[in-house]
Amino acid sequence: MAAPERLDLGGGLVLRRWCPADAEALTLAIAESIEHLRPWMPWAMGANLEEQRATLARWDQEWDGGGDLCYGLFLGPVALGAFGLHRRIGPDGLEIGYWVHAAHTRRGHASAASGALTSVALTLPGIEVVEIHHDRANLASEGVPRKLGYSLVGERPRRGAPSPAESGTFLIWRMTREDWHPPGTLEPTGG
Repeated sequence: MAAPERLDLGGGLVLRRWCPADAEALTLAIAESIEHLRPWMPWAMGANLEEQRATLARWDQEWDGGGDLCYGLFLGPVALGAFGLHRRIGPDGLEIGYWVHAAHTRRGHASAASGALTSVALTLPGIEVVEIHHDRANLASEGVPRKLGYSLVGERPRRGAPSPAESGTFLIWRMTREDWHPPGTLEPTGG
């Protein structure tokens, strides 16, 4: 089964594959969230339109080549965040990464999108586990795997220099295929 390019999360929220035409929406979402992102995500500092076009082109190639699956969270034309299924933890697992626009946090969007991606990941051939990694100090990010029923399985030191708010220790949360009980039924939508 191939990963769906679009998932309807309800309430007008759509999780869909990024496309090149989304560069302006992504750049705007990052710019409007820079103070929210800067403490945790060093890549956000240099986000400009040309860099985001290059990023979207790279994500497109990775998707088509069987690599990472990168999605945008949208409400109409507005980008509310970015989510990905990343091939960083071994051949039988995927790691979910995410961020949500500063004006749209604390509404359950990260949990809804991460739940949908957990379901998607665990339907892909050969994928047995999904993980979420976050810095120990990032309590908002911790709420997502906890809410979804992931198990805390360990910690590791951050690779590279920590961002300003990071402790330098990442927590590792895991969900297995056999333990996953989706919070709701999501159906892929057209396109």
